[in-house]
Amino acid sequence: MRRLIPAAALLVLIGFLVWAFLPRPVEVDVAEVAPRTLEIIVEEEGEARIREVFTVSATITGKLQRISLHAGDSVTAGETVVASIGPAAPVLLDSRSRAVAEASAAAAQAAMDLARAQLMQAEATYEFMTTEANRATALYEKGAISQRTYDNAILARKTAQAAASSAVANLAVREKDLESALAVLRPDKSDEAGRCCVEIVAPVSGRVLRVLTESEQVVQSGTPILEIGDPRSLEIMVELLSRDAVRVKEGAAAMITGWGGAPVAAVVERVEPSAVTKVSALGIDEQRVKVILALTGPAKEWSQLGHGFRAIARIVLWREDEILTIPVGALFRDGSDWATYVVRDGRAQLQTISLGERNESFAQVLDGLQAGDLVVLHPSDRVADGVTVATNASADTSKGQN
Repeated sequence: MRRLIPAAALLVLIGFLVWAFLPRPVEVDVAEVAPRTLEIIVEEEGEARIREVFTVSATITGKLQRISLHAGDSVTAGETVVASIGPAAPVLLDSRSRAVAEASAAAAQAAMDLARAQLMQAEATYEFMTTEANRATALYEKGAISQRTYDNAILARKTAQAAASSAVANLAVREKDLESALAVLRPDKSDEAGRCCVEIVAPVSGRVLRVLTESEQVVQSGTPILEIGDPRSLEIMVELLSRDAVRVKEGAAAMITGWGGAPVAAVVERVEPSAVTKVSALGIDEQRVKVILALTGPAKEWSQLGHGFRAIARIVLWREDEILTIPVGALFRDGSDWATYVVRDGRAQLQTISLGERNESFAQVLDGLQAGDLVVLHPSDRVADGVTVATNASADTSKGQN
């Protein structure tokens, strides 16, 4: 009996050592290859903007009155006066300019005095020629002078009359020249009554987006004053990488998120045909294409979304229902091919597969797998072809959206 106890202990030790060194199954997480809805979505930050923004500019050069409107105020096309522009004060004269203006005024005064003297001379000549013409008429009627002498007297009277009329007109011109020269020296009367203003009315109905020139000041013709737009006509502008933009089709579904409210449905309205070069945060030159999205959701859902607000656009590039898919976590590279481990009869088998479309969660299986196959998720270096595995069900989702 005493000899059996050591023998039994030895057998137990041997059995324990055999059990300890036996190969154990590798515990793995598995997922099912099954038909799912697969969507390929591109997500990019965009900007909300009003389709048509009207910039109201100064129509003339003058003194702009202070703008009473503020951002957010409503305006009506053809009725609301958005700005008033009056005449600006004259330019101040420096010492040189004032000396020139005073000299011009003195010259104008002298020219007027000369014109007045010439008028007096012309009037005196006209009076004399009139007397001579009257005398010649009386003598001609008596037959005391010839027809030629009479005609010369009449001609001299008419010539003197024309000279007097010319002198009157010349005097009027010189008087206006003097007024013009004195106006340069005259100080401006800002409180003068009856100063006219040009009123600028709103070109469209909507709201004031920005007041660019608010304070009273002298503006040049064409100076931007304010911007007007209709908040109900809102769109989303997104700049996509050119490699993504080529897959975007007009009419594609989209979703607007990340603006602070509930997601809003949208649709691709236009993909611009040209790209621009932008520098990324990493300093890499990128070709960006503008994509315009039209909001299709109810207006009350995005009523708080305003011009220039930030938004995130999720655009559907490709979608297919009930296609065979595999989780991306089960894929790895085997040389130049894609491969996965399929669990069959408790063992992991290396399987090369062909893939189609793919997003961050699932990939389309074209060849190599069948619906219902179990694949190993995130296989470790302990998993190899033919290794016994113990499966744990993975929390797999049935959707293939990105």
